[in-house]
Amino acid sequence: MTVINAIRMGGLDILPLVEGGKGVAASNGVSAGHWALAGGVGTFSAVNADSYDEAGHVIPQIYHGRTRRDRHEELIRYAIEGGVAQARRAWEISGGKGRIHANILWEMGGAERVINGILERTKGIVSGITCGAGMPYRLSDIAAKFNVHYYPIVSSSRAFSALWKRAYSKVSHLLGGVVYEDPWLAGGHNGLSNSENPEKPESPYPRLVALRKVMREFGLHDTPIIMAGGVWALEEWKDYIDNPEIGPIAFQFGTRPLLTKESPIPQSWKDRLLKLKPGDVFLNRFSPTGFYSSAVNNDFIQELRTRNERQVAYSPEPVGEHLVEYGVGARKRSVYLTAPDYARAKEWEDEGFTEALRTPDSTLIFVGPEKAREIHEDQVNCMGCLSQCRFSNWSQHEPSFDNGKKADPRSFCIQKTLQAVVHAAPDDEAAMDHNLMFAGHNAHRFATDPFYSNGFIPTVKQLVERILTGK
Repeated sequence: MTVINAIRMGGLDILPLVEGGKGVAASNGVSAGHWALAGGVGTFSAVNADSYDEAGHVIPQIYHGRTRRDRHEELIRYAIEGGVAQARRAWEISGGKGRIHANILWEMGGAERVINGILERTKGIVSGITCGAGMPYRLSDIAAKFNVHYYPIVSSSRAFSALWKRAYSKVSHLLGGVVYEDPWLAGGHNGLSNSENPEKPESPYPRLVALRKVMREFGLHDTPIIMAGGVWALEEWKDYIDNPEIGPIAFQFGTRPLLTKESPIPQSWKDRLLKLKPGDVFLNRFSPTGFYSSAVNNDFIQELRTRNERQVAYSPEPVGEHLVEYGVGARKRSVYLTAPDYARAKEWEDEGFTEALRTPDSTLIFVGPEKAREIHEDQVNCMGCLSQCRFSNWSQHEPSFDNGKKADPRSFCIQKTLQAVVHAAPDDEAAMDHNLMFAGHNAHRFATDPFYSNGFIPTVKQLVERILTGK
């Protein structure tokens, strides 16, 4: 039994079921093509997507440039080639049915150059751009240039209002929909603002009503809102469907499509999803973007948590209670700690965390020698995958190409770990422990949903059919 009807989106009547575009290669042309073939919106990630050699093998994204700027240019070339390859794959699989969208991270390094490069070579294939992580004011200009619809991702009516007034009102005819992403429940990077409490989730209903109210003030009565984050079963959203306060609504599924036959993530990742328990997904602020993000609380996240806990404030000069001298680095340059913090530092040293690393906030964190070397190497090898990176202090803006701050060792190289986890071997359980695994907060439901009993992994077609029953 279908619990939701087709909806008009981007000039086409389709199922209001949207595949979320996930991270580095976690949704690709294969998953997007099959989702579109099933009648919905297939979304491939255009964030450093995979490209292929003549034999069809994934081309490893290895960087040879001597400088960060050189490697940044390599990254952009990889990203464009990969995005084009995934778009064409999706189109071939879908046979032109449904819709194919490209998802871009606005804070990705070279985001505008990448999406322009992809759209120039995929005319008539990519019909929409989904974009979040930041305030993508120029998204509408890019859409107008290529005559494709655009779908900004926001987490509040205030954010959309700002985007509309500054830019989107000039290209209103190509606004295909507005994605509302629940900042407490969505996987990956979340749009929590400084005024919102990460420990106190808010119901999406009043936030959706507020968004529709603002949209109606702008004449967007029939433009769909796409609900994202925390979406699992449509029967749980029956009060939102055909609701006059909310208006036309579609639903974006980010986590559930990870566990399909066509999903590009390795089998070891899929196996891990089937074992998650409530609370295993952790909302954190370790990302080098500076945004909150949600990821599986594995060894990788736990190391970041303990690394950040082994932290004390220091002063470059003796002042106030900071009177105890402490030597930092190979040359043992003097800084000053409080007596209690000095005692903690010595305890951490006794535990093997002998390397004190400075942060931009005049604090020290304590790690072991091997971790210190890894952090340093990752910072040196930065390829500029973000517009600004707090981990490496990279910035894509001339002339300095740095963000004006010290590199922050409390974070990590996001490009390195996302490439490693998505390209891990099918049986590589260790890779699932030691890399970043983005996931939505409902991921634990794979273990209890009877649809996945006995480790069943559906095809995209079977998943869409299941979703349409409301389950």
